[in-house]
Amino acid sequence: MIFENKRKAALVLADGTEFHGRGFGAEGDTIGEIVFTTAMTGYQETLTDPSYCGQIVTQTFPLIGNYGVNKTDPESRGSAVSGYIVREYCEEPSNFRCEGCLDDYLKSLNIVGICDIDTRRLTRIIRESGVMNGAIVSGDYNRDELLEKIRAYKVGEVVSKVSVKEKEFFPAENPKFNVVLMDYGYKFNIRRELVKRGCNVTVMPYNASPEEIKTLNPDGIMLSNGPGDPADNVLSIQTLRELIPAQIPTFGICLGHQLLALANGAKTEKLKYGHRGGNQPVKDIALDKTFITSQNHGYAVIGESVPSEAGEVSHINGNDGTCEGVRYTNAPAFTVQFHPEACGGPHDTSYLFDEFIKLMEDNRQCR
Repeated sequence: MIFENKRKAALVLADGTEFHGRGFGAEGDTIGEIVFTTAMTGYQETLTDPSYCGQIVTQTFPLIGNYGVNKTDPESRGSAVSGYIVREYCEEPSNFRCEGCLDDYLKSLNIVGICDIDTRRLTRIIRESGVMNGAIVSGDYNRDELLEKIRAYKVGEVVSKVSVKEKEFFPAENPKFNVVLMDYGYKFNIRRELVKRGCNVTVMPYNASPEEIKTLNPDGIMLSNGPGDPADNVLSIQTLRELIPAQIPTFGICLGHQLLALANGAKTEKLKYGHRGGNQPVKDIALDKTFITSQNHGYAVIGESVPSEAGEVSHINGNDGTCEGVRYTNAPAFTVQFHPEACGGPHDTSYLFDEFIKLMEDNRQCR
């Protein structure tokens, strides 16, 4: 069916810039933090990545929706994005896996979208001025009142919104290890990568206590990705700090990487416009190799702030030199800022899951 929606919509930025286009997806207005991702594919995974909670996502690739959507690709049970911005929405998707169109999918998730705007210009504004708030609105609006609401918006503490409320168990076919996956807004493929390597996975809420975690007697702990400012998660940081003496093998990704760094006394900073997309070069210092990675984050660990008695920087970003990983010496733990589960994205760094398995094997032999 041809997409016949002629609904007018506008994107208004906190600096007063306005873009006028066409609304698609759910009807209504929305406010959020405007970010952009350079990924050329994987838009369904992007829409269901909990790390985007509170944000309006802009796709820099000009044509989105060309292969449709399906029931297999979502990375969470719903969507946490506040809105969606594309240059051109493909009205007639074609792919052997296609089970529906993007417009209907956005409606089912109650996501307000806007298309037919100059996303290249929008991206340049964000790159030059930094991430800023904005709103997608339909119909008439009071510009001054809207700008006041936009500028007052804060993403806030969002981990509690995307984490499970109770623990969930996912068994492996031939289990070798028991892993606790701390859910700060995890992507399903993290769980899949662990299960297919023989790990029974128990997903725990973000606010699980150290005692609850240790009671499960895990062989390892997985710290997931998630949204927001890492420093807001005071309880989770304290929990990880108290778990360090337990010497449980730990692997952290994205927000999990940042939280463990904060628990060890390091500091984090907000990046000007973040790293989001599937083409970020990262150097593994120990291997002296650069890999292409999938990323989605607006904050970074300050490499120089990692205490020498706790660990050292293991990976650095090839574009801006920011910290992309830490290997700890005070515990059997390592973390990375990027997404080695990469769904969607390159699989260059999936070897890190194998390193986590080996870390658990070595720890078991030392008991």
